[in-house]
Order: sequence, then structure tokens, then C-alpha cells
Amino acid sequence: FSPLLYFLLSPQKTFLFYNMSVVSNAKLLEKYLSLDQRGAVQVEYVWIDGFNNLRTKTKTVNKVPQSAAELSEWNYDGSSTGQAEGHDSDVLIQPVALFNDPFRGGDNKFVLCETFNPDGTPHKTNYRHAAKKIMDTYADSKPWFGLEQEYMLIDPETEKPYGWPKHGFPEAQGKYYCGVGAGKVFGRDIIEAHYRACLYAGVNISGVNTEVAPGQFEYQVGPCVGIDGGDHLWAARYLMERVAEDFGIAVTIHPKPVKGDWNGAGCHTNFSTEEMRQEGGIVAIEKAIKNMAKRHMEHIAVYGEDNDQRLTGKHETGRIDTFNYGVANRGASIRIPRHVGKEGKGYLEDRRPASNIDPYRVCGIIVESTFFPEN
Repeated sequence: FSPLLYFLLSPQKTFLFYNMSVVSNAKLLEKYLSLDQRGAVQVEYVWIDGFNNLRTKTKTVNKVPQSAAELSEWNYDGSSTGQAEGHDSDVLIQPVALFNDPFRGGDNKFVLCETFNPDGTPHKTNYRHAAKKIMDTYADSKPWFGLEQEYMLIDPETEKPYGWPKHGFPEAQGKYYCGVGAGKVFGRDIIEAHYRACLYAGVNISGVNTEVAPGQFEYQVGPCVGIDGGDHLWAARYLMERVAEDFGIAVTIHPKPVKGDWNGAGCHTNFSTEEMRQEGGIVAIEKAIKNMAKRHMEHIAVYGEDNDQRLTGKHETGRIDTFNYGVANRGASIRIPRHVGKEGKGYLEDRRPASNIDPYRVCGIIVESTFFPEN
């Protein structure tokens, strides 16, 4: 690719072109959204493109769907999303997870979709399909996931993190994490809007907080069972992009959005099985960790692009080329929370995944490694 095309197709790698934004005219829009839909329902089809970004388009249906299975398959031009050639560009989308639409309200919905080739085989960028098979295989273990999505808001006018001065840098890290007050928090309206949108949609969001770097935030999804972890994280990401779009602000989930002595962004993945949650579950937790240690580089391969810029052994991370674990150690590859170590049961926190992961790949390999056969 040429450098220009590379920037165009990889929006998570650069702030270039973020200065193209328009703030929503909410008052004017409401005039139209309040009109009677005359029994029709708008369904926003949402899917993942060839660059780990989200795309959508809308279909009108004549009744309120109660599940994704009630919605028909559709298609789109894959040559415009990095997923097909122009001479054979159809990619099929199959609805798999249905949510309420907080932007249109009423009976309207949005639905997360899997992508398929015209012959019915899963598209190579469809990582959900393989992850679902893994979750189904080990469903009896009742795997739970909690995903902590870190991200940064970007001001399109300055192409810097939201709230940063136009010239120079803000005060060093220290006062921003879980901060309160002007000069510490930048963009709380967006965070509150996103939180409420998730609750309305039916996304299993369990909390939010400001993060260590100014303009950086986190929301948590879960606990979710099996494939729902990936579905609900992608749904939350879609809602974040749409909410920020209304405010005219951009979102980046690059793992090191600002070079230098600033925290990167991860997607710490909390995991447990039913055995881990029961009395004496620490044995199963440590066994899973040892299995994951054997496949450390296989995990790193699907734990996000540019993760080497984040996993440096600094800023609350372990080193990308080293595997270690410990109780309450935020500099480890995998942390066992202190209360888990004390109670002898619970869950583990994999701190290696970057903020830009595909959660289906991460959740899939964690379950796969947990039940990896003994040598």
C-alpha cells in the first residue's frame, strides 16, 4: 500500500484525518425522530470489516424482531471494506446478536452480524464463527468473561487527546485516574452518554472509569457467558463510536496512542470456569495459567496489533517476550486478584491483550489453552 492508502485503511494507527467531523444537531434531529413510523421498524446491521473496524447499514422490517434469528441474511460490497475483490464483491451478513437501538429509540434495533462468503463459508475475517465452536465444545465448563476496554478520545481540531492543550503537553500522569473535577477529566458527557446507551441497548456493561492518561477511559463488559463476551464488547464499541460521533469527537483503541511516558491502552480479560469459581478453584486457575504459559507467543499473536509498543514492562505492563504471573501484580502477564488468592477461588486476569483486540480471538484462545491436553 502507499502511505496515504495505509493511513486511510488503518484509522486506529494514526490521528490523521480525524479533523473531519461534524457535531450532531440533536434538537433538529429530534423533530424527525419523533415522527410516527407507521408500524415499520428500523434495524441497523452491524459487522466487522477487514481492518477490525465496524460498518453498518439499515434495513426496514415490518415487525419488531424478538431475536437475531428472526432477521434475514443480507449482503454488502466487500470491495469497499477490505474483504473482497471488485469483480466478486458480495459478502453475506448473518444476524447473531440483537440489541435495542438507543439512537432511534422505540422498537428499533441494531444487530451484530457474522460475515460469510457467497458459498456460505465463514469469511476469513469472521473470527466469531471459530470462537463459537470452541465455546460450544466447552460449554459445560461455563466459561465467564469480563473485558476491560481502554480507549482514548481524540479532539479532531487539534488531533490530540481530548482536553490536551493545543501546544505542549498536560501535567504528568498521577491526578487523572478515577479523577474528579475540571483539569482532571475531559469528556465526561461522552462517557455518561455511552454508559446509558449501553444500558438501554441491553449491553452487559458493568462499570466505567477515567484512566491513568488524561483523555483516556475504560468501560467494563461482563461477566458474560461464552460467546456473549465478544458480542457485548463489539456492541459496546459500536455504541461508543456512535455516541462520540454525535459529539464530533473521535475514538482510538490503539494500544499506544501517545508515544512517550504515557500509559498505553489494554483490554484486560478476566476469565473463569465453574471449577475455578468453586471451593479450591485456585488449583484450576493455576493449571490454566501454566497451560497459557506454554502457548505465550500463540496468545501474543492474537492479542492485538502494535502490542509491542505497549507491553514494555513499564506503565503497569509485563514484557511482551516474557510470561509471568502473580497475586495482585499489575506488572505481570496474568494477575491473580488478591481476594482470589486469599479465598482460593475466583478468576484470573490476563493483562496481555491490547485495546484493539478482536475479543472473539482472545476469548477463544483462552478457553482453548485452559483445556489444552497435557503433554
